[in-house]
Amino acid sequence: MQEKESKQLSGETIQVVSFSLGKEEYGVDIAQVQEINRMVQITHVPRAPHFMEGVINLRGQLIPIIDLRARFDMPRAEHTKNTRIVVTDIGTKRVGMVVDAVSEVLRLPVEQVEEAPEMISGVDTEYIRGVGKLGDRLIIMLDLQRVISASEKRELESMDGEPREALTVS
Repeated sequence: MQEKESKQLSGETIQVVSFSLGKEEYGVDIAQVQEINRMVQITHVPRAPHFMEGVINLRGQLIPIIDLRARFDMPRAEHTKNTRIVVTDIGTKRVGMVVDAVSEVLRLPVEQVEEAPEMISGVDTEYIRGVGKLGDRLIIMLDLQRVISASEKRELESMDGEPREALTVS
């Protein structure tokens, strides 16, 4: 209880990059965002996880691209002029995440962020940090570091452009 009171008195704010997927608004701490890019041509990778669209070449570096709609089991949508790639670091790998649109950078008072309700904070949603309230808006706060599981992180780490298996000719 005392912790909540001190949060309310602190007047602290967090900067949040807000974006949309469908009709929902999501937010991530600005410290997790390396850059935001317009949609570019994505090269599809065979046998990639279902939520991975492929890779892009970003200033000479291969960046795996994750479709957040697919990751969250939402219906896929056509990319539009508003579609963006939010670039973040997950482990030692730089990764891009496709979102429908990036809205703005918000200053959200810390006391306006509540823990996610138990109904939505299950095992499959450990990436939800809470829900931010700003006026009449509800912003689902994500932890991009947790959007993919440990085994999926290892899979991404192994994607270094090298063939997965050596070919043998008999």
